[in-house]
Amino acid sequence: MKLTVLYRGPLSGCNFGCEYCPFGKWKQSEEELAKDREDLARFMAWVESRTDLRISVFFTPWGEALIWPWYQEALARLTQLEHVDRAAVQTNLSCTLDWVERCKVEKLGIWATYHPEWMKRRRFVAQCEKLSALGVRHSAGMVGFVRFAEEAEALRSELPADTYLWVNAVKDGQEEPYTPEDIARFTRVDPLFPVNNTRHPSLGRACRGGESVISVDGEGTARRCHFIDEPIGNIYAPDFDAALKPRPCSKAVCGCHIGYVHLEYLELDRVFGSGILERVPATPLWNARA
Repeated sequence: MKLTVLYRGPLSGCNFGCEYCPFGKWKQSEEELAKDREDLARFMAWVESRTDLRISVFFTPWGEALIWPWYQEALARLTQLEHVDRAAVQTNLSCTLDWVERCKVEKLGIWATYHPEWMKRRRFVAQCEKLSALGVRHSAGMVGFVRFAEEAEALRSELPADTYLWVNAVKDGQEEPYTPEDIARFTRVDPLFPVNNTRHPSLGRACRGGESVISVDGEGTARRCHFIDEPIGNIYAPDFDAALKPRPCSKAVCGCHIGYVHLEYLELDRVFGSGILERVPATPLWNARA
């Protein structure tokens, strides 16, 4: 049986302070960081013990994980496990990349977000270039505020030709709604922008969430996804596997990529293939010099 786990422990601090993000506004205490490290160690022990499963792990923290060595080590260990198919992480790519040398890079995936207020474009591009040189499959992306449109175009022109650049549509918090010209502009950067700019009908729809994809917190509580609070069980319970079963979505709409990508009717698994966690399309869809 194959199982994808979106792990989100208690880590919530970030070394950036983007004004639109609540998680860069504080630093965690030593006690809070120790708790995150302990929770991750327990989760890692569980993954290592589940040799009966084909597991993929995607770290989606409320904060920046890769500035902490325990997440770097976790990715290195996961990629070395025979029964782990994929180990991926969302990151601002501000970390050093020397830990990648300890990974089986063919199993590693990086979802990197560029924050122009906090990192120089040249530095971000250099990090992506290094990932390419190391053989790490990765995507790069930006938050689609209209004020960032010119920066998104500049980033697209400087990234390696084989690096997909996504743009996350701002569905709330934009000063003005997107105009048709704004949408066309971002779509030239990211051909899948219209897909992300949609709140997809999901109520009663078949979704892999809760069956072959789950969200897990630091206590081991499993939910079908990050966007439905109702627990379905705890991965550390001996009878947890019985909780994995088809469940139609209970939300009216789904507007976040890490959620709607698992809605079966959208067939986005065919678009992303084995790059679904790190958001890399199976076939290039973009104009690398847009």
